Amino acid sequence: MTRTFLNFKTLTITILTIGLMVACSSDEISENPDPTDPDPSEDSRWITIAAAKMGDAPGDGNGGTLIYSVSSEDAKDPTNSIEPFENGFIAPSNRTARLQSSEDGNTIFNISYAGDTGGNYTKYSVEGGQTFTQSGSSVSIAPYVGTAPRWIKLFDGDKTGAAVYVSTEHQFDESDIYTRTEATIGVVTLDLVNSAIKEFQKHSVALSAEEEANGYYISRIDMPVLNATGDKLYIGARLSKVDPATAESDSDYEILGSKTIVLDYPSLLNPTVITSTVGHGNTNGYRSINAFLYNGSVYQANQSDPEGSHILKIDANNEYDNSYEFNLDAALGVEDAYILAWRPAGNGKAVIAYRHAGSAEGLAGAQGFFALADLNAKTAQKIDAIPYDPDFYLFQYQGFVVDGTEIYLTQGAVGQNGNIYIIDTETGNVTKGAELVNVTGSHFIGVF
Repeated sequence: MTRTFLNFKTLTITILTIGLMVACSSDEISENPDPTDPDPSEDSRWITIAAAKMGDAPGDGNGGTLIYSVSSEDAKDPTNSIEPFENGFIAPSNRTARLQSSEDGNTIFNISYAGDTGGNYTKYSVEGGQTFTQSGSSVSIAPYVGTAPRWIKLFDGDKTGAAVYVSTEHQFDESDIYTRTEATIGVVTLDLVNSAIKEFQKHSVALSAEEEANGYYISRIDMPVLNATGDKLYIGARLSKVDPATAESDSDYEILGSKTIVLDYPSLLNPTVITSTVGHGNTNGYRSINAFLYNGSVYQANQSDPEGSHILKIDANNEYDNSYEFNLDAALGVEDAYILAWRPAGNGKAVIAYRHAGSAEGLAGAQGFFALADLNAKTAQKIDAIPYDPDFYLFQYQGFVVDGTEIYLTQGAVGQNGNIYIIDTETGNVTKGAELVNVTGSHFIGVF
């Protein structure tokens, strides 16, 4: 029988009523329960589902973001039915919120995106259902990186977030001839515990003289990640190009090797740029964390690679390891693979959300798929146990939950019901979990 999660007020009244009944039946309860009995909640954690509501068009997510949390046991139970659009908590954001969670799932971090509240940081204690209680004070990072910040929680024990921006200006000589494009980046680090600004720096970041003379420049940055020793911050970058003869945007050009900006940490000083000879295209990702630390190195996805997305490797020397070649086209046997989001477990096995040249064109965009990959073996295989409707849209996908060797994700086409799925990365087994109830034009953007 399907069990639907109730409105929190109804659930609270029910729990209180049961509690009173139990309290009045003390004869049936041992006064000295066995202290060795395990707490049934000890092996559980919160799973917070994020749902993006339609604004003007199906799948745009501009109607706001709602979140709803259940235990991992309930998330795995396919007889459960969850209605985040009906019962969820509205995450403050003018458009789709960019959410992060603590490693244990007990805290949600949010920075509002765009609008009057854009750039406001808040954090919430996860208490089940639609109950997310704000903890600590709010702080705005808008004065540093604007009202539509691109931010990520660093993997330093839930202590720090980092947000970035870039502004560009074409430069000309005295004869009004184009010389280069100045790219100025801003980076701010945020104390997630005390809701305070830790550090802010601005830098002009240049490419090589030859690249700049040909009109290339850094046009977008995102997805900061720390190296293993915590003394360098890597920032993903996208390149654009102008025609040097006219300074007009150029869309037909050679895609250069993938690049990453490297800063000293925590000072955020001394910017340098490193370049891959394996992958070409962008490393800034979109809505989901794009680079992860594993086994002493940082593994980073790239996008818009003419040979299909790669997983790239940055070693402890803070340079790309160009002997590591992991191409998703080759691994999956597809063309034009594009990594939309991904997340590895601690064993080096990862779930990848992707699209490719054979994807159907759905209501909101290209059809998405999930694959199980192995960073060590450099292999990947489509997860066939998950259904892939033509309207299964993953471009805005944000969150996976890693619990040991299991990875949780959400599935559901735009405007259609879906499910939570749990991937056992060791065995490849797939568990179909709770049903996710959708509404017209909306979609699910992950779990936290």
